Amino acid sequence: MTIVDARGLSCPQPVMMTNDALSKNDGDITILVDEACAFKNVTKLLSSKKKDFSVEEKDGYTSIVVK
Repeated sequence: MTIVDARGLSCPQPVMMTNDALSKNDGDITILVDEACAFKNVTKLLSSKKKDFSVEEKDGYTSIVVK
């Protein structure tokens, strides 16, 4: 499993990091974000690429797991 830790980063960095991880991995990817804008843009990217993902709220951040 690949972990993309984008906490503390502002857009477009979380989206660029996620896109890079998607192009390099066939397995599960977990993306960690702590800003609403990053969450919105990362999930928009995943939806546009027709990726299945789940979302879990943690203490102060959100975990997005791509299957």
